[in-house]
Amino acid sequence: MAYTSVRYQGRFLVRYLARERGALVVLAAVIALVLTIQLVTPQIVRAFIDTAARKGPLSLLLSLAAGYLGLGFINQGLGVFEAYFAQTLAWTVTNRVRLDLVQHCLQLDRSFHAARTPGELIERVDGDVNNLANFFSRFIIYVFGNALLLIGILVMLYYVDWRVGLTMTLFAGGAMALLFGARNWAGKRWAAVRQSAAELYGFIGERLAAIEDLRANGAVAYTLTQMQRIFVRFLPRQLASGVAWALTDNASYTTFTVGTGLALLWAGYLFHRGEITIGTAFLIYQYNELLRQPLEQIRNQLQDLQRAVAGLIRIEELFGIKPLITDGPGCSVPHGPLGLEFQGVTFAYESDEHVLREISLTIPPRRVVGVLGPTGSGKTTLARLLMRFHDPQEGSIRLGGIDLRQWRLAELRQHLGVVTQEVQLFRASLRDNLTLFDPHLQDGHIINALNDLGLGSWLRSLPAGLDTPLQPGGLSAGEAQLLAFSRVFLRNPQLIILDEASSRIDPATERHVRFALERLLTGRTAIIIAHRLSTLDLVDDVLLLSHGQIVEYGARAELARDPTSQLTALLQVGLEVALV
Repeated sequence: MAYTSVRYQGRFLVRYLARERGALVVLAAVIALVLTIQLVTPQIVRAFIDTAARKGPLSLLLSLAAGYLGLGFINQGLGVFEAYFAQTLAWTVTNRVRLDLVQHCLQLDRSFHAARTPGELIERVDGDVNNLANFFSRFIIYVFGNALLLIGILVMLYYVDWRVGLTMTLFAGGAMALLFGARNWAGKRWAAVRQSAAELYGFIGERLAAIEDLRANGAVAYTLTQMQRIFVRFLPRQLASGVAWALTDNASYTTFTVGTGLALLWAGYLFHRGEITIGTAFLIYQYNELLRQPLEQIRNQLQDLQRAVAGLIRIEELFGIKPLITDGPGCSVPHGPLGLEFQGVTFAYESDEHVLREISLTIPPRRVVGVLGPTGSGKTTLARLLMRFHDPQEGSIRLGGIDLRQWRLAELRQHLGVVTQEVQLFRASLRDNLTLFDPHLQDGHIINALNDLGLGSWLRSLPAGLDTPLQPGGLSAGEAQLLAFSRVFLRNPQLIILDEASSRIDPATERHVRFALERLLTGRTAIIIAHRLSTLDLVDDVLLLSHGQIVEYGARAELARDPTSQLTALLQVGLEVALV
């Protein structure tokens, strides 16, 4: 379906406005009152002029003047209420769009996020949707409302004289055709501007995240050069969209001048023939000026409309991206620690080069397996397959005897606990960082879990306990790992995956986290991707990978005693050296 079609855009609006029917009814009622006042006011002016021309009573003139002023004040008050109510409605609806977009992005595959920078996605979720906020509020008020006003004015002009009504109808139709004829032409240029903005914000976000490395390695000048190149691509697109708007703007002003001339000609002609009064002649002119108002406001909102359409196209394109990893039908999950089976697993990323080849092994429940191998051997890929960030092209992985494709994703990940070397901290309290903002976990349960992990003294050393505010970079590497272990411990998963979780911790700090790690692994099935000899003391079995294939797999104690095993050779030369 074409995202640029009016029908498709209408369905998008209906989808998100359907739950706000009550608010729309109230807004429509207010708009109807405003339109009625705008149509009635020129009639009061006509009556005032005709009464003054025939030297009518002063009391009637004063009454008409008071009525005109009263309607003016009421109209202004309704306008303020109308704008406030419309903005509230717009932000309510667009926040729902933001939530749906974020939820959709979180469900998309790792390959999707690898191909896009965080800055680009932020621009999609915030920048494009923000344009929709303007679109929702102003479109409802200025486009829809003024379209009704336009129809009302033409009806009143037909009532004055059918020839005047027909002339101004043709004028209004030509003006509308001119304005909206440029919509698709200019809309494409706005879409290009939005894409350039996403590229720019993505570039800035990525470079700011790596600011220390850029400074340390003298890459600041190179970064500024690359940014200048983005500006060079951005400028022509911005100029093209500006020219498109300027042409539309000038064409509309020319059209309004023609309309005013037509109104004056008809008013003068009919008054000269004695078919209308001087008040009615002024009424024709005033209705023409009032006719100009909705056309001008529609014109003024045309740029927002074009931006909104461009943003809507990009939003729906994002919604149109479907995850490759989908929910399974669901299954009956066994209780307790879960065993793991790999049956002929072969996997490759987007290229044809296999990262894993014919991996077959069985890990019984409550066994801790250490996975070793040089960089690029497939260790981290193995962990990603377990989390179903990807599915193997061949073979299957069974957890608790059930193929991972049969599990619902949320249920599967609830039974898995993952700790990586990169621990994400949020600008929130320690409590929120531990529970990941789950309000159902009580403080007593959190404190007991920390005590079980031997972290009670660490908690008591913090200035405000669980209320201690944290922020990214606010903890040492060792403290961050303690927090990550605690997160997993609170969830009580059946299978734990440690992906080089202690690779960035110095030996002294590692001794402090060892007890917590041992407690975390007790009674659970676990896979530990390790680069340190000390980590092997915690494992029952060792899996050695090389070039995506199993080189060796067996009980750690037996392999260590076997002088011909690969593990023995690694231990002799030093694991850290051998696996570099």
